[in-house]
Amino acid sequence: MDPISLQLDTENLGWLVSLLSEHPEWLSAKVKFFLPNKDLGSGNEALELRQTVSLQLRELHAQGTATWQEFINCVCMELDVPLDLEVLLLSTWGHGEGFPSPSEADEESQPESQLHHGLKRPHQSCESSPCPKQSRKQQLELAKKYLQLLRTSARQRYGDKLPGPGQPLSSRQAYVPPILQWGRTTAPFDTQEGVMMGDPKTEDGADMSIWDLVNTRAEKGPRVTVLLGKAGMGKTTLARRLCQGWADGHLHRFQALFFFEFRQLNLVTSFLTLPQLLFDLYLSPEAGRDAVFQYLEENANEVLLIFDGLEEALASCSSGETVGPEDPGSALALFASLCRGKLLPGCWVIATSRPGKLPACLPTEAAIVHMWGFDGPRVEEYVGRFFSDELLQKSALAELRANRHLQSMCAVPALCQVACLCLCRLLPGSSPGQSSALLSTVTQNYAQMVLALSPRGYLDAESLLGLSELALLGLQTGKVIFSAGDIPPSMMVFGIARGLLTSFCIYTGPGHQETVYAFTHHSLQEFFAALYLMASPKVDKDTLVRYVTLNSRWLLRTKSRPGLLDHLPTFLAGLASRACHSFLSRLMQKDEVWVGTKQAAVVQALRKLATRRLTGPKVVELCHCVGETQEAELAGLMAQSLPDQLPFHNFPLTYVDLAALTNILRHRDAPIHLDFEGCPPEPRCPEALAGCGKVENLSFKSRKCGDAFAEALSRSLPTMGSLKKLGLAGSKITARGISHLVQALPSCPYLEEVSFQDNQLKDQEVLNIVEVLSCLPQLRKLDLSRNNVSVTTLLCLTKVAVTRPSIKMLQVRKEDLVILLSPPTENAAEPQGSPDLQGNASQRKEARGRSLTLRLQNCQLTVQDVEMLIAQLQEGPHLDEVDLSGNQLEDEGCQRMAEAAPQLHITGKLDLSDNGLSVAGVHRVLSAVSTCRTLADLHISLLHKTVVLTFVPKMEEQEGTQGRVPVLDSLVPQMPSELPLHSSRIRLTYCGLQAQHLEQLCTALRGSCSLSHLDLSGNALGDEGATQLAQQLPGLGTLQSLNLSENGFSLDTAFSLAQCFSTVQWLFHVNVSFESQVVIMRGDRRTRDLSAGGSLPEFPARAQFLRFGQRCIPRSFCLTECPLEPLSVTRLCETLEKCPGPLEVKLSCGVLSDQSLDALLGHLPQLPQLSLLQLNQTELSPGSLFLLANFFSLCPRVQKVDLRSLYHVTLHFRSNEEQKGGRCGRFTGCGLSQEHVEPLCKLLRKCEDLSQLDLSANQLGDDGLRCLLECLPRVPISGSLDLSHNGISQESALCLVETLPSCSRVREASVNLGSQKSFWIHFSQQEEAGKMLRLSECSFGPEHMPRLATGLSQAQQLTELTLTRCCLGLQDLTVLLSLVTRPEGLLSLRVEEPWVGRAGVLALLKICTQASGNITEISISETQQQLCIQLEFPRQENPEAVALRLSHCDLETHHSLLVRQLMETCTRLQQLRLASCRVSSQGLAHLAFGLSHCHHLEELDLSNNPLGKEDTKVLMGALEGKCWLKRLDLSNFLLGGPTLAVLTEGLSHMTRLQSLCLSYNQIGDTGAQHLAAVLPGLPELRKIDLSANNIGLAGGVQLAESLTLCKHLEELKLGCNAVGNPTALGLAQGLPQHLRVLHLPSSRLGPEGALSLGQALDGCPHLEEISLAENSLAGGVPHFRQGLPLLRHIDLVSCDIDNQTAKPLTANFVLCPALEEILLSWNLLGDEAAAELARVLPRMGRLKRVDLEKNRITAHGAWLLAEGLAQGSGIQVIRLWNNPIPADSAQRLQSQEPRLDFAFFHNQPQASRGT
Repeated sequence: MDPISLQLDTENLGWLVSLLSEHPEWLSAKVKFFLPNKDLGSGNEALELRQTVSLQLRELHAQGTATWQEFINCVCMELDVPLDLEVLLLSTWGHGEGFPSPSEADEESQPESQLHHGLKRPHQSCESSPCPKQSRKQQLELAKKYLQLLRTSARQRYGDKLPGPGQPLSSRQAYVPPILQWGRTTAPFDTQEGVMMGDPKTEDGADMSIWDLVNTRAEKGPRVTVLLGKAGMGKTTLARRLCQGWADGHLHRFQALFFFEFRQLNLVTSFLTLPQLLFDLYLSPEAGRDAVFQYLEENANEVLLIFDGLEEALASCSSGETVGPEDPGSALALFASLCRGKLLPGCWVIATSRPGKLPACLPTEAAIVHMWGFDGPRVEEYVGRFFSDELLQKSALAELRANRHLQSMCAVPALCQVACLCLCRLLPGSSPGQSSALLSTVTQNYAQMVLALSPRGYLDAESLLGLSELALLGLQTGKVIFSAGDIPPSMMVFGIARGLLTSFCIYTGPGHQETVYAFTHHSLQEFFAALYLMASPKVDKDTLVRYVTLNSRWLLRTKSRPGLLDHLPTFLAGLASRACHSFLSRLMQKDEVWVGTKQAAVVQALRKLATRRLTGPKVVELCHCVGETQEAELAGLMAQSLPDQLPFHNFPLTYVDLAALTNILRHRDAPIHLDFEGCPPEPRCPEALAGCGKVENLSFKSRKCGDAFAEALSRSLPTMGSLKKLGLAGSKITARGISHLVQALPSCPYLEEVSFQDNQLKDQEVLNIVEVLSCLPQLRKLDLSRNNVSVTTLLCLTKVAVTRPSIKMLQVRKEDLVILLSPPTENAAEPQGSPDLQGNASQRKEARGRSLTLRLQNCQLTVQDVEMLIAQLQEGPHLDEVDLSGNQLEDEGCQRMAEAAPQLHITGKLDLSDNGLSVAGVHRVLSAVSTCRTLADLHISLLHKTVVLTFVPKMEEQEGTQGRVPVLDSLVPQMPSELPLHSSRIRLTYCGLQAQHLEQLCTALRGSCSLSHLDLSGNALGDEGATQLAQQLPGLGTLQSLNLSENGFSLDTAFSLAQCFSTVQWLFHVNVSFESQVVIMRGDRRTRDLSAGGSLPEFPARAQFLRFGQRCIPRSFCLTECPLEPLSVTRLCETLEKCPGPLEVKLSCGVLSDQSLDALLGHLPQLPQLSLLQLNQTELSPGSLFLLANFFSLCPRVQKVDLRSLYHVTLHFRSNEEQKGGRCGRFTGCGLSQEHVEPLCKLLRKCEDLSQLDLSANQLGDDGLRCLLECLPRVPISGSLDLSHNGISQESALCLVETLPSCSRVREASVNLGSQKSFWIHFSQQEEAGKMLRLSECSFGPEHMPRLATGLSQAQQLTELTLTRCCLGLQDLTVLLSLVTRPEGLLSLRVEEPWVGRAGVLALLKICTQASGNITEISISETQQQLCIQLEFPRQENPEAVALRLSHCDLETHHSLLVRQLMETCTRLQQLRLASCRVSSQGLAHLAFGLSHCHHLEELDLSNNPLGKEDTKVLMGALEGKCWLKRLDLSNFLLGGPTLAVLTEGLSHMTRLQSLCLSYNQIGDTGAQHLAAVLPGLPELRKIDLSANNIGLAGGVQLAESLTLCKHLEELKLGCNAVGNPTALGLAQGLPQHLRVLHLPSSRLGPEGALSLGQALDGCPHLEEISLAENSLAGGVPHFRQGLPLLRHIDLVSCDIDNQTAKPLTANFVLCPALEEILLSWNLLGDEAAAELARVLPRMGRLKRVDLEKNRITAHGAWLLAEGLAQGSGIQVIRLWNNPIPADSAQRLQSQEPRLDFAFFHNQPQASRGT
């Protein structure tokens, strides 16, 4: 194949076809030229264009090599061919001059290898005449000429330094480069190489040379660099300096350099291509644009493009927006394409910008360089070069050095230039310091500059204001470049002549050039804009104030284009200062008042801002503004308003910013915390903090902090007198920076916390920092986390921690390294005396006086390291904790640590987790600690990689023990000396232990002297292991618990462990859960503290409980989640026969068949020690009910059978020694229906001592209930029968009434068919003469009345009937009363219906008259809606005794009249109760008249009926001659002194009075004296109640003397009277012998009175109730020697009783055997009192309730009370609400002992155990 055919493959042909398809006319012309005789157009009209072009090319190719080569040359010469295709075509077929050979083409085209296919040169139109291509030589010549032209132009533009604004032309300045620092990417040169070149600060990345911006030693480094700097930092000057350096030959790498400013590019409105940008807007070549651009493309890696002012780019550009080689676009789009390699790939780009959100078009790998302005040496260098006169130079430097504030302002290069210009004017003729005093602020510098540029100091107000207005208008419209039409000519001349404006030519488009103007610096434009706002009369105060705002400088996230008005508020603040007052007055020629008004408006606006809560950037902005005002009062206001915590996040931090903040903080009184996080700092900015004494916490966190920053910080730290916390985290500080800080830290004696986190520190730096600890006496914390620390250094740190007394914790975990230190007060005191006498002893004492926590986690420690660590710790202090988890100690290392633990003084835990321990290592560790007497807990879990040893301090090391012993020494019995001081727990869980490991394991465990808890759960012991362990258990000592869960056990294990009851004395509970594999064996739960891991409370009752022994503590065997077949049941029972008693068995097996239940019940009689059997969550068949009912006759010991829902069974047994009592059967929720009643009753007849039967919640219905009632007389029930919730109706209630005559032993029955659904029948052992029946909510209708009346008539033994809300109407009651007849006897009928309260007394009395029997008693209560009637049969015409009781009724006149008539008729009326009946004066007159006829009246109750004096006289008159009156109740009668005198006069005649109740009146001492005179004349008086009568000391003493003469007095109530101790002493001298009740609450009694009463009451045989509540009885509780045999209730609430009084008080309780209720709430009782109470509780057989609310009893005391209850006490509840007991402890206590009640509301008292 020929070469042509070889090259004309499909790919090349495709390229040609694509290219020539764009020029079909040109191709047709060439085809006609080369093939004139062929017509290729005919017949091809139907073909597509590409097919036509392909056909034409094949025809040309077929003509031969010469024709084809000539055609290819025409294509390359006349068409725009892609360069890679052109090289290929010409190197293969091309000929002629100017084209290289194939080998030359390969060499020259190597730079083009990076070009993309399809990249074209500028397009030439097809219609233009063909211009021949330049040859390669010509191309190089053209490029060479253009490059030389570029250098010449750059030299002309930037070769001579332009003078500054207003600067004399003769003043030439040398360039002083600012501080540069690499940002987010590393510098593109070798760091080590930079160090070798002699740059001392290359490590830090600071103070780099400007030539390093384009250093190309690292070819792979970023080729896009962004230079960030604030306004005035010299970004544009630096860019021009680069241009000048390139023109002078410094940047050898670059052949071409282009410089663009975005503020000029913004004026170009049309889109441009890249050649147009380079040639039309910068410098156009003289000829051969295409050739020059092609050369630039080929050598793009030697092209540098600089773009200034990136933040000023107007157009937005997304991250993906770029343009192609020939596509036009905006200037920013071209910039983006250059940065991303789409245009001129390989070129270098430098962009300058203010800090802010960079455009998204920048590549992420772009290098960031921060520009920080001048430091001190640079400022002096700049000043030295500015002044050519040596004398002026020295004077200027002296002024700068003397004025720190001016020197800090000169850190901004633009301000430094302005300051030098001002000094140039001010220094001649001024004294030292005078010039700098006029330059105190930035604004003053600019004002002085304006004066300096004005001839002879004359201010052209018109021109300055015009220029100022132009500046403001430009800022408002976003314009910084002005055309000639924007500026009047005179103003233009003025500005240019004084250096305020600068002019330059710009290209606005191809061929368009224009001269424009701009202020010499943007800050100058802002100054003039502020000047216009302050000086122009057109701007009022309101408009001015609107410009005083704070623009947030949080620019790194928020906005990419900073506002042009950002610094305007700062200049406005500066112009508002007093120093600028004269300048403004001169400029405006206005009076001072006008100028002062505007200045005051600005200051007032700043004052409002100073009190607001601002973000960090706005705080800095406001600091600049306030500093410019030079108002000390405003600075103080802002300083005091700053928060205590001031954070600054994510914005560049310059020296000037920090200096402004520090200047404000000097006016602050309170300390402040400064936190700088993510703020790229200027390396020298910490110098601004020098002398700032108000900073208490200082924190920097930024990767931009390097050695230069650390060095600057070290110079400021010693001057910050209040600094307590220093943080420097996440920086790039190296050894050099740390050395400076280490030298500075000793000069900061008040530091409490130092943090050097995440600073890449090495070993030596860390050790150097730690060495400084001794120089910082107040230091509490040193944080060195996330640094590079080796194991060797860690061991050095542990040695320091052991030997340094101030260190209390060293914590190392992976990257964390924290040292905590003790305050000076915690450090051991210096030993006194001679060093020779003390020596090492004092050091050991000091070591024992401190404690250390050591945590070395995940530090890669090995066995060798452990040896060194043990040697360090042996002579060290007490160790609260040693944590070596996550290392590589393995078996040997863990064993050595465990062996050394007893000698290491560890008082807390030793953590060896995650250290590669094996099963063999478990035995080694266990053997190592088996004899350790201080081990409290060992937990090893190989699965969870846990190895933790917990220790307790030795006895001589415990503190506080000796102080507690004397308090209880007399109460605590001596304990055996051989008992261990504490109990230990060993947990070997999930360690893979098997049966073959047990022998070795038990051998190690036998050496443990205090093992109490052993946990072997989660292993693989199996049944064989369980059998072995059961044999080994007796030799392991007295354990408290053994956990064998999750060991793969079968049911055989349960039987093996049950045998341990007879061989292991400490074992009381075995809990086996088959499916969940829970196997727990434990001792008596009551001998352990409630809290996990705690010890028994140290109280007297503890020893008492130990002496009780285990005589009443039952053993329990719990087997759950397992199937129980008859064979398994038999085997279980046979195993339990040998178990000592008492025994509780709890089973749960899902489903239990009748055969298994029968087998179980059959074996139970052979278990005499059995006290309880439970079947929980076990499904039973309905037939099981009869098996259980029959069990009563099979087993005489069964006391209670409880079957619930055929799912829960409980059998209670009594021991053979216990007396026989009533038995209980409970079969609830078992689905009992009528068919089951007779078989059940037949079985229950065999139980002769059945006391209670509960058949509630079944399905008996009315029929089943009737059947049961018929069988009831033959069932020997002696207690109660519960038939509630059985679906019954009124039929059952009526059936009950009808059945009562046949049930002779029924004493009471109650039925509620409402929401309660209750049905109770109570029995007695003998026949009852009187029965009670209560029917509630039975919804009786008229049709039920005859049947109800018939039943009541037949039930002659029924004496009381209560009908509560039974829908009984007025007519129904009338019918019922008329139908009920009996031969003889009494019947009390009580009706409670809503209509009783509405019917009125008259209607109710009319109903009573319809009764068929005699009415002997009527009681009506409207409020309680009750009507009570007592009927006597047979009916008599003239009843003799009637009782009338009206309670809470409204006795109107006619009602009173009716009562009068009744009393006139019933002359033998014995009882009259009209309590709370609102008796009027007229009604009382009727009553009095009626009473005058009742000569046999025995009881009169008129309580709660306030009457006046006259009414009382009327009443007393009616009572004259009532010698039969026995009970008189006038409580709450509003009796006073005068009315009582009338009463006492009448009382003197009532010689048979037995009860007098006058409580809640106001008789006072006078009334008491009247009563005292009358009481001895009442010989039958048995009860008197004078509570709450305002009786004082005098009345009380007289009453006491009188009451001692009432020999038959049984109840005395004098509470709520201030009678005091004298009354108690008087009563004590002669208390009646028959006294039963004594109430003296809230009587102001003291210890003396209480003791005297106690002595008088001691041995009182009839006393049942005492109340001394709310008296201060501290130390004066009554003491008994003989006791009170009938005392049931004692109330000592809120009597200030404490622990000291508890012992004699409990001794009193023991002497009161009938005591049922003790009230001790709201006292000061603690755990000691609880212990005393717990000790006596088992001895108080009748006690039911103890109230200990609101005392000081803790969980220990409550635990003791629970222990006391467990000793067989019959108490129903102990109230413990509002005692200091945590909620979780209370919950655990109540679950253990439900009779402990911690709730606010008292629950229903629970029955005592066993009942």
